[in-house]
Amino acid sequence: MKTITIAVYAILIVVVLTISGCVPPSEISQPREAEYRNKIGMAYLNEGKVQLAYVEFQKAIQIDPNNKDIVYNLGIVYLQLEDYENARKSFLKAVQLDPKFADSYNNLGVTYMQLRQWKEAIDAFQKALANPLYRTPEKAFYSMGMCYYRLGEYDKSVDAYKDSIRRDRAFVLPYYGMALAYNKQEKFGDAAEVMDKAIQVDPAYQGNRDRKTADIKERLYTAKGEEEQDLRDYLEIMNY
Repeated sequence: MKTITIAVYAILIVVVLTISGCVPPSEISQPREAEYRNKIGMAYLNEGKVQLAYVEFQKAIQIDPNNKDIVYNLGIVYLQLEDYENARKSFLKAVQLDPKFADSYNNLGVTYMQLRQWKEAIDAFQKALANPLYRTPEKAFYSMGMCYYRLGEYDKSVDAYKDSIRRDRAFVLPYYGMALAYNKQEKFGDAAEVMDKAIQVDPAYQGNRDRKTADIKERLYTAKGEEEQDLRDYLEIMNY
């Protein structure tokens, strides 16, 4: 038996629901049709079929333009397509529809980061964190730490990374970020200690410094700009 893809399975659900309700497809209410399109789009997105997801979300939003979830999902597609201006507009509209939409604020912040608008990104992350029901605050704190780092505000960067780790001690990225921030502050011992902790916590390395060093050197072949400098700083920290 051939495996049924998630997207096809989602379409089958739509058909079954329509039939079971004894409602011809042409008579489905607009909100229900929009939700069907949204679910199919999400299924495509989960499969990595971004363009097909984009088409379904566009169909859904034409039917129900004020559905915050559809607007948000379209923003995710734009973000993956690196269409940051349309992603920004989508996430802004989603939070206008729901001022407590923490995930949309978070991805708005991610979009601003791609646009190198660090202060706007920090503001968006802070708004995401203002919702006490936000389930992944460690991600917003980590991203704030990166923004403060790019702004050269290293004390605030370290504080944000620490807040991230307090929420999830297994989340490895803030450890690496904190090592870079300590290095810029010339707290070389702290930088080396946190870098060691990062390599221990990171499931890809489990304390294997030689493997981490090799990976950094390999990435340096193609890295440019800030990424290249960060990688060189990592190597420097590991030599302390």
